[in-house]
Amino acid sequence: MDALLTALADPARWRLVNLLAQRPRSVGVLAQLAEARQPQTTKHLQTLERAGVVTSQRTGQRRIYALRPGPLRDLAAALSRLADTADQVGGARETFDRHRLSVEAERLAAEESGWADGRSFRFVRSLTGRPELVWRHLTEATLLAQWWAPDDLRVSELVFEARPGGRIVLEYRDVEDTDGSDLVAGRAEGVIDDVRPGELLAYRLSPLLPDGSLAFTSHVDLGLQPTSTGTDLDVRWRITDSTVDSADFIAGIELGFGQSLDKLAATLAADSHKTDTDSTEHDTDTRSRK
Repeated sequence: MDALLTALADPARWRLVNLLAQRPRSVGVLAQLAEARQPQTTKHLQTLERAGVVTSQRTGQRRIYALRPGPLRDLAAALSRLADTADQVGGARETFDRHRLSVEAERLAAEESGWADGRSFRFVRSLTGRPELVWRHLTEATLLAQWWAPDDLRVSELVFEARPGGRIVLEYRDVEDTDGSDLVAGRAEGVIDDVRPGELLAYRLSPLLPDGSLAFTSHVDLGLQPTSTGTDLDVRWRITDSTVDSADFIAGIELGFGQSLDKLAATLAADSHKTDTDSTEHDTDTRSRK
């Protein structure tokens, strides 16, 4: 496939492919129609033949070239699959486009400092697991790091001191930047305001601009309510101290934190399934021993 793409990338060879799609032709005729020298045309045709897209045979004094449709159809199918993957409903490209539109709208609104002050967001999730387990995932750094990032990012540094006045440091990198050689995708610092284990967690968190100054301050309250099937989590955001340069950050809150909470829900559901499976296997093993 690489050889085919390389061969077709040259405009002169692409012109020859178009001519051969019409009918098989000799080197001399192809050179005339392409308005090129015959030796140069021969080299291009040899490259196309090595890539598998044309075939040739000698007829008398002439060498006739013909197009092989199969490789082109294979290439078309591969390109179509790529397009379908990028265009799938709910896929990464759709998320990218949604975020781009949100960024454009917020940039238009960010005309002066304080432009987003008072803006609020709310997220509600019904989670598997009792409040005590959910609380651990909200406050223990090793568990937080599993979900506290949007789909395309990973937590690369995390400090979360779950006590009033405790520090928060959160750093993101691209999920595929495994060795840390790419630029940091984002960094935020904050402080814990209120801690009521199993009931309420409140903190302030501020993303940092490239120069180290604060983009804005988010005031986040996470309320936990036990249910018959687990825990309802109610998250409320409120923005203060917004700067003109905070537009890009604020544009990503609804989408990005929503994805993070979806990851939390999936993590808790997977843990619950594993626990249930382990429990069932343990009970079966115990009965077999009796």
